[in-house]
Amino acid sequence: MAKCAVCGKGQVVGIQLSHSHIRTKRTWSPNLQRVKALVNGTPRRIMVCTRCLRSGKVQRAI
Repeated sequence: MAKCAVCGKGQVVGIQLSHSHIRTKRTWSPNLQRVKALVNGTPRRIMVCTRCLRSGKVQRAI
């Protein structure tokens, strides 16, 4: 699974607990979007989570 290029947020592993108390492993993935952003002044395609996009940590390229 890919990670956010800005904050490093990645996949998290935990346990799903059913009503009958059966425990199974599951994963939570971040909402990653492939965007064209400025990296060191040059436009590149990077994977960024929506939280970083919304907060303005990424300057999008046109």
